[in-house]
Amino acid sequence: MIVLGIESSCDETAAALVDDRRRILAEELFSQLDEHKPYGGVVPEVAARAHLEHLGPLIEATMKKAGLGFADLDGIAATAGPGLIGGVIVGVTMAKAIAAVHKKPFYAVNHLEGHALSARLSDDVAFPYLLLLVSGGHCQLLVVEDIGSYRRLGATIDDAAGEAFDKAAKLLGLGYPGGPAIQRAAEAAKDPVLDLPRPMLGRPDCNFSFSGLKTALRQRVEALRPLSPETVANLAAGFEIAVTESVADRVKRAIAAAPGMTALVVAGGVAANARLRKRLAETAAKGNLPLVAPPIALCTDNAAMIAWTGIEHLKRGETSALDFAPRPRWPLDNDAPALRGAGVKA
Repeated sequence: MIVLGIESSCDETAAALVDDRRRILAEELFSQLDEHKPYGGVVPEVAARAHLEHLGPLIEATMKKAGLGFADLDGIAATAGPGLIGGVIVGVTMAKAIAAVHKKPFYAVNHLEGHALSARLSDDVAFPYLLLLVSGGHCQLLVVEDIGSYRRLGATIDDAAGEAFDKAAKLLGLGYPGGPAIQRAAEAAKDPVLDLPRPMLGRPDCNFSFSGLKTALRQRVEALRPLSPETVANLAAGFEIAVTESVADRVKRAIAAAPGMTALVVAGGVAANARLRKRLAETAAKGNLPLVAPPIALCTDNAAMIAWTGIEHLKRGETSALDFAPRPRWPLDNDAPALRGAGVKA
């Protein structure tokens, strides 16, 4: 089975061809970073227009690279939510058009499920496993029971981890995107600031919070202005350490709450952070679990994970109707209680 995957949920326009032997046959990606950098974050209208401009040529280039035509495909999969609705509409409409013209099955992919199943593309992880999903818009812990079956253990009640990194980087004058900028600055730290708060540490639930940490950093920045390069590095390291320790504590709680898992999987853009990966490996080992972290290219938004998720569902005979409506919000666990803040997206 060969499936074309399309990703357009935020600021990455991507297409990929994946087969059911877990091979990425070809992929193309256009990063909109330069378009959004002047604004310090993603502008939805700018993102949607960029998807519209670049998606068609990216699909054409992907098909050409693989030496395949649309007749060779067994299905089309596209991110149908959650995400910036303008961009999601562009990707879904393109996928529906290809599916309709070439009479191929279409599958509307939940972007979060794409992240959740990326470890099955890279490492063929068996169910059930514990998932830490950390990205710019999401931060949650889930039990991945099966394809389409998810149980949320916890989520952020305010900022997502990636959002917190972006805001911290802006406070420190490090630019956008914040995660890589914070990590680069932290590498130069000689005396990390270690007294920043660790939100939710020791709490009995599995939820996250980063707004208090962000506020503490802002207060420290205001007290220390003007900031020297050394101070920026030490604050960046302190913030990164605080986020890492807070997340590790929440993961430790989730491991205890969900026995019988085959692995701890970390996915999403923030999973690219080296310090976080190292600490999670230690936390997983203490819980007698292997840590599975897909390659960084599969952690950030990409079309290969969307194609793979399409394969997982299409192989079970599951398809989506061509009148499927894109969704700006689409939780993986519909039975989980509502949370405030960013948790409403969980």
